[in-house]
Amino acid sequence: MLGDTSEIDSGMDVLDSNGDEVGTVATVDDDTAYVDLDPGLTDEVKSSLGFGDTDDDTYALRDEMVDTVDDDGIHLHGDH
Repeated sequence: MLGDTSEIDSGMDVLDSNGDEVGTVATVDDDTAYVDLDPGLTDEVKSSLGFGDTDDDTYALRDEMVDTVDDDGIHLHGDH
């Protein structure tokens, strides 16, 4: 997942296509980053970011969701 996950650490910001923080990386396990989304995000916003509707506390970040990873955090594509 996400190719080289060595760039991704727990606590990194996850940003939408506008650069707004939508969550943080809770953990990285077996090459998969799990995101703890901002609890204020509506299901509609979560769906538009590609996370869908789930009752879990964390969401698996998929390759196709990620635009770039840099010092600011993980930048998501706008639409999925």
